Amino acid sequence: MSKTKADRASDIYGSARENLYVQRLIEDEELRSNLRDAFDSAKKAYARAAGNGKGPVKAVTSDKKTQKELQRTVEKLKVANERLHKPKKRKSRLGRLILLAIVGAVVALVVSEGARKAVLDALFGAEEEFEYTSTTSINGS
Repeated sequence: MSKTKADRASDIYGSARENLYVQRLIEDEELRSNLRDAFDSAKKAYARAAGNGKGPVKAVTSDKKTQKELQRTVEKLKVANERLHKPKKRKSRLGRLILLAIVGAVVALVVSEGARKAVLDALFGAEEEFEYTSTTSINGS
């Protein structure tokens, strides 16, 4: 046994810190509050079910206060679960980069006549210069 208790504890601490769920639990106060409320509600429901003298099945099926505490526990756990599994919002840097590129391209087209001509030639083909000669004569015949 080469590892000491301190080494094992350090390994456990390191792996816990790297865990996404543990990080979210550490950082999110609302998540901790929901879990705490769910635990308190479950504790109250258990105390009512165990201490009423009728038995836990009878307490859960007929006691309205026990049912209310259990329902509150379920709701808080549901909210905590959604909060725990919801990914953090990340800033969309790719969208911002694309928008900046489009704005830059439009500005370049507006400012530079050469760029504008190159784009129009690429889209519609090169302009052909031609001379127009009228087929009508001057004296009307």
